[in-house]
Order: sequence, then C-alpha cells, then structure tokens
Amino acid sequence: MSDRKLLEIKNLVTEFHTDGTVVKAVNDVSFTLNRGETIGIVGESGSGKSVTSLSVMRLIPDPPGLISGGEILFHKDDGSSVDLVKISEPEMRAIRGNDIAMIFQEPMTSLNPVFTCGDQVMEAILLHQKVNKKEAKEKTIALFKQVQLPRPEDIFDAYPHQISGGQKQRVMIAMAMSCNPSILIADEPTTALDVTVQQTILDLMLHLQREHDMGIMFITHDLGVIAELADKVVVMYKGKIVEQGPVLDIFSNPKHPYTKGLLACRPPLDVRLKRLPVVSDFMKLDEAGNIEEIEQTVSEATQKEIQTVAEREQAHKELYAQEPILRIKGLKTYFPLKKNFFGKVIEEVKAVDDVTFDVYPGETLGLVGESGCGKTTLGRTVLRLVDPTDGEVIFKGKPLHSMSNDELREVRKDIQIIFQDPYSSLNPRITVGEAIMEPMTVHKLYANENERKNKVMELLERVNLLPEHFYRYPHEFSGGQRQRICIARALALRPQFIICDESVSALDVSVQAQVLNLLNELKNDFDFTYIFISHDLSVVKFMSDRMVVMNKGVVEEMGDADQIYSNPQTEYTKKLIAAIPKGRLEDIEASIKEKQEWLKAVEVAS
Repeated sequence: MSDRKLLEIKNLVTEFHTDGTVVKAVNDVSFTLNRGETIGIVGESGSGKSVTSLSVMRLIPDPPGLISGGEILFHKDDGSSVDLVKISEPEMRAIRGNDIAMIFQEPMTSLNPVFTCGDQVMEAILLHQKVNKKEAKEKTIALFKQVQLPRPEDIFDAYPHQISGGQKQRVMIAMAMSCNPSILIADEPTTALDVTVQQTILDLMLHLQREHDMGIMFITHDLGVIAELADKVVVMYKGKIVEQGPVLDIFSNPKHPYTKGLLACRPPLDVRLKRLPVVSDFMKLDEAGNIEEIEQTVSEATQKEIQTVAEREQAHKELYAQEPILRIKGLKTYFPLKKNFFGKVIEEVKAVDDVTFDVYPGETLGLVGESGCGKTTLGRTVLRLVDPTDGEVIFKGKPLHSMSNDELREVRKDIQIIFQDPYSSLNPRITVGEAIMEPMTVHKLYANENERKNKVMELLERVNLLPEHFYRYPHEFSGGQRQRICIARALALRPQFIICDESVSALDVSVQAQVLNLLNELKNDFDFTYIFISHDLSVVKFMSDRMVVMNKGVVEEMGDADQIYSNPQTEYTKKLIAAIPKGRLEDIEASIKEKQEWLKAVEVAS
C-alpha cells in the first residue's frame, strides 16, 4: 500500500502560547492515511483531535498557535509530495479546499450569514474549477440533491439562518465535496444530526470515497460511528496518541484504559443501566491497578447498576398510579409559509399536529424523532415560548395555553428548559454566577443578594463545578461544563418539571455519560419530572420510562421505552432503530470484508 499513501504525519507538535505558558495541544503525533482509507480520530474535547486536523489544513491561528515540530507530507496524484508545514500560504491556498477539504463541526459559524447557501458552494466551485456560473449553479443543486437536502432549489436561494442545523451541515458537506478532494477531513460532521440523516451522510461519504478513491480523516467522539466507518482508529488523550490500530483490534481488544473507558460509556442497547460508566472510572483505577483489575472492577460495578425487568415494572406501577402532572390534548402548532394578497395563509407547516399524551410526576418521558419532526416545537409550545394554534396544555390543573403573560411568568418558576446549545443560551458578558442568580432575582427568591449568591455556590457544587467558577465567564469553560452551568440555572428556581431539549447532543460520549448520570441523580434527589427530547434513540432509551416517537408533527407510536426498542410497531421507528450505530464486532467484520473486496477490485482495475 506504500504507493497509495496520501498523507503522512510525522512527530507533529502544535502548541499555543498564552499568558507566558506553552500548551502542547498536539504532542508528537504520527500516523499515515492511504487512498481509499478512513482513519477515525477519537477522544474527548481537548484531546487534540481537532487541532491535528486544523494543523493539516494550516488553519492554526498564529499567534497564539504555531506548528513547532514535525512534518505533514501530502502525496499528490503526480507522485510528488510536499511538506504542508513548509510551503507558502499561496501554495497552501491552492491545496486547501481543492485537494484537501474540510467539514467543520459547527456549520452556523462556518457559513457566511450574508450570502445564500447556493452562492457559498458556488464560490468554492468557481474558485477551483474551470466552469461558468450557470454550470456552477447546476453542480451546486446536484450536490444539494446528493446530500439529500429537501427543496434543493429553494435552499440554493436560502440564507443559513433560514434552514435547520442538520440542513446547514449538509450544505457544508456539499461544499467540501464540490471539488472532489483527495482527502476529506470531517470534524464531528454528524454530531448535530439525527441518526437517520447521520446514516445517510455516512453512506454518502463512503460512496464518494469509493467513487474518487478518497482518503477520509474522520474526527468524532462517537465510537459507534467510527466502528461503521473507519479502517484504522487513532485514540488521542491530552494531545498524545495513546493507542492506534485496525478498527477491529481497537474494538475487540483495546489496550489502554482510556480507550476502554470511551467504549464503556456509550449507553448500551442490550441492558438497562441505572448509571453509565465514565472514563474517569477507568483512569482513576489505572493509577491503582493493572488492566485486568480495572476491567474486573468496572465490570462488577456495572453489573450492580443493571435494572431488572421486575424492578422496572414495580417502579412503573407506582409511577402511573398517580394523577398526571402535565396533560397535552389535541395540541397543534402551525407556522405560515405563504400568504395571499389579503394576508390569508394559503400554505403552512404543521409542526405539531393533533398531539395528545400525559406526563406523570417523577417520570422521564422521551421525545424522539428526526430533525423537523416537531419534537422541539412541541417542547417550546408546552412552555408557551411558541403559542399553540389549537389544543390544550394543562400543568397541575392550570391551562397554560390560555394564560396571560403575567400568569405564565409565575408558573414558569415550576417549568424550566435546558437548551441544546449551552454557549448561545448563556450571556457572554456576565459571569456564570450572575447568569444562575438572575432568575432568582427576577422571581424574588431568598431574602437578599448574599443568600442568593450562597445558593448559586451550592448549585455549582451540586453539578460538579467549583464555587470559584461563579466569577468566570462562559467562554472560559468547556462544552460539558457550560451544559452543567445551564443545568444549575434551570435548578435555580427549584422547578418541578424540566424539558431537556437535545441537552447532550453536542457533548463527547464521556461528558454525555457524566451529564446523563447527573440528570438522573438530580431527578432522584429533587423528584423532578422530565421531558427528554433527543434524536439519539440510545440516549432516550437509557433515560426514559416511556418514549414518544414523532414524525412530521404527529405521534407515530408511544409506550414503554424498552418495549418500543425491542418491538417497534411502525416502519418509521424501525428505520430510526436500524440507523443507530451499534459498534458490534460482527458489523465491523462485515464492513472490513466488503472494503477488502473493493480494494481488490481497485487494484485489478489499475
């Protein structure tokens, strides 16, 4: 395979100089990417995986960052090679986007808000390919169809703020694919996507890889995705590679405690755990014992957390003997798309269409479905952040759907929401302590400022943060820490009911496990009731007592979460479950066999 080398990274060091200190974000990293091969780079936030990819693209901000050591050798189609560390910026610009393309994690910050989606993809095509504007537009619309964007002609003319997060990510993928690159770097490209769209995108990338003999560097925290996609796995921790090898070896026989922890903290689909293992369980034990002892200790602890069917049935018998805390009856939320000359709506989106269910005190009700199914709109309608078109929302006997704003303000102390993106839901200009204390001040909780401040300190400790974090700003925290701050803010008013809207979808699997465990602990300690909204069926299954599956604004099916997973009744639910990356060894073996057959065919053809 030596003649098929695309990228060789040798002893790469990338460091950042801040406040007189040097942080080696990437420290002596080496690996090779071949044509037609996918390398999965995994690790938690801060492990160095994204900085590695940005180093390859020469997008490290200088200052404060710089590539201080090593080589990044890119092998061109003509047989020559260049060291990307040493070439000039104009030379790199010719390679960047054309030979090496990148899909970024956050599409909203990667797309220009003042240009249409179509213009931005066309720009990349016109820059690197000898085509006119008409041909570039045709190619762009064809790419939009290829990445399964709905109404591709309309999205061509749409601005980024007018389309959903999943649709924005598909625009970014279309842009990256537009020049048929030799190497595609995908930095968490499916984090914000639901499982079916994720599966579509992964299939698309594999198809394009085989069509163009492309190498893919796929960066993710989701080992389930890596199992389905990668040929080799590179595991990074604190800037270094702790383990790398063929995907089957990593999954069947991981050597490093950190790798074992990453594999263990995904919500299992075959058993129901009361608490998920976390990476720190393995790392702490690693300091005290050998690898066999670690595995045995964590395995024994995990066995104790398995909830039996009898335990679950007894808990549900007591749960559903109560009066519901929330009743939703015939709820409809429609949004106008087009109006005629007289202002009458002639076309509308039925985001929530005649939905009815109850939620019981102390229950976690999972709300699951693809992007656009109406689950987030339903959650916002319950809170009256969006007004319903029709129907009833009754909380503890009070009709939320018909309350005045003053009446709602009083009830909102009891119902809180944790949003999907913690960074955008925190004010960057005030400290996190002030952000948590603000709702207490608005609702006049506690006698004075000092009491409120002390309560905030308690809440920070309760969500596993430090009291001194009170004085820091949102940008000084990691994604997982910011989500904990948002949880603390939701707890500030001592609510009875919390809606979690995709509250762990953007987190590493290890941090996700910690936050899910925290939410369950808080539920037990404070007797909360949750509506847990997510596109991730494995997470919803772990968290929920019952599950509501939504599709195009209506309820597809509803019932016990375990029963829906083991025996889905509708084709839509079956499709959602089938799309979950499971990381099973037999699936990995089948994928490897298929890839080997394809490589043989490529060698014969060449």
